[in-house]
Amino acid sequence: MTRLHVGCAMWNHKAWSGRFLPPSLPARERLRAYAGWCNAVEGNTTFYATPARDTVATWARQTGPGFRFVVKLPKVVTHERRFAGVEAEMRAFLDAIEPLGERAVLWTQLPASFGPPDVDALVRFLRRLPAARRRAVEVRHPGFFTDPGSTSLLERALAAADAEWVPFDTTVFFRSPPSSEAEQEAWDRKPRLPRRTRALTDRPIVRYLGRDSVEETVAGWRPWTAVVAGWLREGRSPTVFLHTPDNHDAPSLARRFHDDVRALVPGLGALPEPEPVEPATLF
Repeated sequence: MTRLHVGCAMWNHKAWSGRFLPPSLPARERLRAYAGWCNAVEGNTTFYATPARDTVATWARQTGPGFRFVVKLPKVVTHERRFAGVEAEMRAFLDAIEPLGERAVLWTQLPASFGPPDVDALVRFLRRLPAARRRAVEVRHPGFFTDPGSTSLLERALAAADAEWVPFDTTVFFRSPPSSEAEQEAWDRKPRLPRRTRALTDRPIVRYLGRDSVEETVAGWRPWTAVVAGWLREGRSPTVFLHTPDNHDAPSLARRFHDDVRALVPGLGALPEPEPVEPATLF
């Protein structure tokens, strides 16, 4: 069954308390509350440290079978050693996320220095991953986007490994100078690359960065609603992650994106209604 997954860069944010998540919610229950708003999440924390298997098991218990985790490979694998001599680290990582089962997608995010000459190393690495594991790759070297030969080279490599190419669309964000501290930080850190809308597998993944302004963010994603609607009509099951520099409204924006796509694809099922957030009390 085709399904649109939408989500955010995290399942907990200070600004969400009392709005999207109940105030003073224990850490062990925050993912469950978040999963009432969204049906996917980026696993960015795994980039910095491989979690304990028991911790991941609590993630699995807090989410239903239709929830999707896109978990980032450790930086020691992708950035520090660039796939060389990482067998022990990958065994530990794969064992840790095993409780998520088919809900987990392995997300290989590569640094901007990883260019077309390095594709062979990526191919060898992808071949060693378990065949049953879904995999996706995000590249940031400009050559993959601007040189047709390099684009084709990477597409062939990913297609051979049944891996998706994850675009991080920042084009809307970089149209005008930053107007807040959060936007300035993103301006300095986020990649500036052309928008890419071609899917390689039946489960495309998109990361979209808007602005702190809700209106600008919504206006900027309109090209994506058409693309995602087309993928759904083709029988694909895409995942779209909504980012803004401050992420204050990210859960509601993710749901709004889902609603906009559903208006184009009436057969798409609605997201479940989140539980009401009760206001904090003194007693």
